[in-house]
Amino acid sequence: MKTNFYGKEAVLRRLRLLKRRLRRMVRNMDCVFCKIVNGEIPSTKVYEDDTVLAFRDLDPQAPVHILLIPKAHIASADALTEENAPVVAHIFLVAKQLAAQEGLTNGYRIVNNCGEDGGQTVKHLHFHLLGGRSMAWPPG
Repeated sequence: MKTNFYGKEAVLRRLRLLKRRLRRMVRNMDCVFCKIVNGEIPSTKVYEDDTVLAFRDLDPQAPVHILLIPKAHIASADALTEENAPVVAHIFLVAKQLAAQEGLTNGYRIVNNCGEDGGQTVKHLHFHLLGGRSMAWPPG
C-alpha cells in the first residue's frame, strides 16, 4: 500500500512532530545555559568540545567551582535516556581532566541537583565541580 504524503493522517503526524519540536525550541530559548552554549550570554570557559561546555560559576562556593553542562538541552537527570546518557560519562571524564588541570590533588566533589526538592535552580542538566578546600558532610 502506498502512503499518501498529503493524506489527513500523514499531515496530522507531521503537525504533531512540528508541535513537539516547537515546544522544545521555546523551552530552550528561556534556558540560561542554552544561551551560554549559544554565545548569547558570556561565560568564563575552561573547556569546550562538540558535546560539553565547562565554565566558572559566577557565585563560587569553593576556590574552584566549575559548571559542566551538555550542549544539548537535557532538563535534568530525570530526562536522561539511553540515547543521551553517554554525555554524562563524558562529563565525568572532563571533570577528572579539569580537576587535574586545576591542581585538585587532595580531592574534589561533583554535585548534581535534580528537581525542585533536590535544589536544581536551572532546568538544564549540569554538574558542579568543587574543590580547593575540605568539603563538609552532610552537604545540606
